[in-house]
Amino acid sequence: MKIGSTEIEDTFAEAFDMSYVRLIITAHDRVWLQAAVQEVTGYASSVIACDLEAGLENWIDAAGTPDGRPGASVLLFGFSASGLASAVPTRVGQCLMTCPTTAVYDGLPGTTERITLGKKIRFFGDGYQKSKVIDDRRYWRIPVMDGEFLVEESLGVESGVGGGNVILQAATKEAGLAAARRSVELLEGMEELITPFPGGVARSGSKVGSRYKGLPASTADAYCPTLRGRVESRLHKDAQVAYEVVIDGTSAEVVGEAVAQATKAAAGDDVLLIGAGNYGGKLGKHHFHLHPLLSEMD
Repeated sequence: MKIGSTEIEDTFAEAFDMSYVRLIITAHDRVWLQAAVQEVTGYASSVIACDLEAGLENWIDAAGTPDGRPGASVLLFGFSASGLASAVPTRVGQCLMTCPTTAVYDGLPGTTERITLGKKIRFFGDGYQKSKVIDDRRYWRIPVMDGEFLVEESLGVESGVGGGNVILQAATKEAGLAAARRSVELLEGMEELITPFPGGVARSGSKVGSRYKGLPASTADAYCPTLRGRVESRLHKDAQVAYEVVIDGTSAEVVGEAVAQATKAAAGDDVLLIGAGNYGGKLGKHHFHLHPLLSEMD
């Protein structure tokens, strides 16, 4: 299969079950909102070494937020609700309570499974914190130096899918970077998903395991151009770079659509081959086959 001059490999992306929460963050203006989003989604590219995976879902106009201020929806993914219960309150406390003017609301208020948020962070108030119930939802008001940090008591947890991906190979670094940006920019316009790596792109794709004891993952040597001749390469003969776009979403349907759209967007001049990363179907139960997904788009 080809899209223009770009060959589409007959392969599939392998993805995994994950759990996620949605934070609705508001702030006085876009400056502080952007600072808050950047801070809370930092060091959150991969659960290989990070406590969770996080990214911006979308910006929200003031008319669409609980307090009438500029807002953002952020998705945070982990392997389990218990893992999120440990990681999310710490991130919110260190990254959002510290950011001037912010407030934090639950973006999944109707969900049965829940983890604590404000109920845990409230102790920072040292006994001066107060709670308030509005429309059957409890919030905590924690005194801080510019007034109060308002944070919802708990967060809903839903099941999602993490690790959807496409791997593009290009004849030049410029062509590869441009293709990756086309994919990410398209995905930024879609809801229910995030691309958690820097700029949405991973240059250090990984494989399971390592020759070094205790390391759970190591470089994807099959895609490293400097290792041609030393390993069994999966690179196109003319490829000089490979980049991976990784997608976490709220459902398999969302991730499948995103994989297809990202593949189509990446195709172009000097993009030689687009494939995907998998583990032979042995680790993740979600398999997104590129050819059928793209055929369904036609």
